[in-house]
Amino acid sequence: MTGFIIALISGALMSIQGVFNTGVTKQTSMWVSTGWVQLTAFLTCIILWYFSGRENISGLFDVQPKYLLIGGVMGAFITYTVVRSMGTLGPAKAALIIVISQIIVAYAIELFGLFGVEKVGFEWKKLIGAVVAIIGIMIFN
Repeated sequence: MTGFIIALISGALMSIQGVFNTGVTKQTSMWVSTGWVQLTAFLTCIILWYFSGRENISGLFDVQPKYLLIGGVMGAFITYTVVRSMGTLGPAKAALIIVISQIIVAYAIELFGLFGVEKVGFEWKKLIGAVVAIIGIMIFN
């Protein structure tokens, strides 16, 4: 149940953040806004790290495979794409499409066992669920 509640909070925060970031972008620029998001996220992580146990930072040098370390780069582009999509489509439509994309890509990662994730078997019900979600977007549109 905890994971479900955290996922609900995550989705809500992503939607609110997208609206906030779009507002900042309208008053500054895309990369100023994105940079601000990443900088404040970094500062928040430093503060939380300081108060939560201070694990050894040098562990980053031991991470394998090294491509796992580009999450921050992806984060900048996630911010960029969320802001652009919310600015052109509106928050509700953008969030729907973003979530469907997340579901499809996450299932493909599991299905093919990409990036070290445990491989799962194909299930028709998951494919049907994705198709129903896509149809839902078309109806919402």
